[in-house]
Amino acid sequence: MTHNTGPLLGVRVVEMGQLIAGPFSAKTLADLGATVIKIEPPKSGDPLRQWRMLHEGTSVWWEAQSRNKQSVAIDLRQAEGQQLARQLIAGADILIENFRPGTLESWGMSYEELSLNNRGLIMLRISGYGQTGPYRDLPGFGAIGEAMGGLRHLTGNPGEVPVRVGLSIGDTLAALHGTIGVLSALFARENNGGIGQVIDMALYEAVFNCTESLLPEYSAFGAIRGPAGSALPGITPSNAYPCQDGYVLIAGNGDSIYQRLMKAIGREDLALDPALTNNKGRSEHAERIDQAISDWTQHRSLEKVLNILAEAAVPAGKIYTVKDISEDPHYQAREMIQTVTTAQGLTLKVPGIIPKLSKTPGSIRHRAPQLGEHTDAVLKELGLEETLIHTLREKGIIQ
Repeated sequence: MTHNTGPLLGVRVVEMGQLIAGPFSAKTLADLGATVIKIEPPKSGDPLRQWRMLHEGTSVWWEAQSRNKQSVAIDLRQAEGQQLARQLIAGADILIENFRPGTLESWGMSYEELSLNNRGLIMLRISGYGQTGPYRDLPGFGAIGEAMGGLRHLTGNPGEVPVRVGLSIGDTLAALHGTIGVLSALFARENNGGIGQVIDMALYEAVFNCTESLLPEYSAFGAIRGPAGSALPGITPSNAYPCQDGYVLIAGNGDSIYQRLMKAIGREDLALDPALTNNKGRSEHAERIDQAISDWTQHRSLEKVLNILAEAAVPAGKIYTVKDISEDPHYQAREMIQTVTTAQGLTLKVPGIIPKLSKTPGSIRHRAPQLGEHTDAVLKELGLEETLIHTLREKGIIQ
């Protein structure tokens, strides 16, 4: 177990989320030193425990998502379970939930009710469409948020079925935006007499916030950007180019970078062409420039291309698989590949800690918990007697 030196040491979080968005936000806070108590339903636990590849009945994804957390198994559908949750929240700085809007209210746990016993409570609420608006009651997952937020329309190749990126990027974007909100609310609480507040985070809004010039271009020109494969429309050259043994990504879209790139591939004519000295001109001739680069890369190995472009100070890189990531010396030097041992004794590589703080760094202090592993310890901290804990377990309210 690693000593906690994180900047959020002493901050207490209750996580009532499941799957990805809420738990990812809580994981980020836990990595940075917060104490995170995760409430899970008895017997089944968070569904993420059963997602994708399992080892001895538990997803290895779970081990990365739930590190540094404590698991308390409480049945929130029962009144006594709801009361236990209220007691935990009364002593928390932050509550994270990603249920459908209205769920907590139906359990008597609205922010107004919870803050009566905890005026400093900060509540992060992540949902598909937010707590207000005509769509608030619709079920929403990350993939739907990606579609509504404008991202899915941009993915893939023109004229083909829009594709997803292969990750739950909508959930993760919402989690990170929500975490920014939590940290902002903690700062505001210090300057507002210790009063907390609610952060209302919608999945689609987090995605929409990352769509760059999409809306301004439509507003000004009526332009509707569409999918463009591996290129970045209007930014030239920035694309994937074929080599003898794979593809190389080249970002030569800065004016001086473009000059160096063209000289490196032996196309001084394009480097000196007055029509191509700025991005506007290059974007008008994107096909011509991309063809010139492809003509050069396709006759060379990926390694050769990368070496030449590195010498010319042109941003370029290969497309990494997770095997490449796992074995890459830069990832290792930056401590982005860390090792944990699960409760079942499996040694796993997991992503390291970000952001990297110089004086109060985050850390992986303990492995992901088994279901209900910390129920007794946490409830005893609340002052519950052993006999009462036993009774609650017999009634199926806790595990």
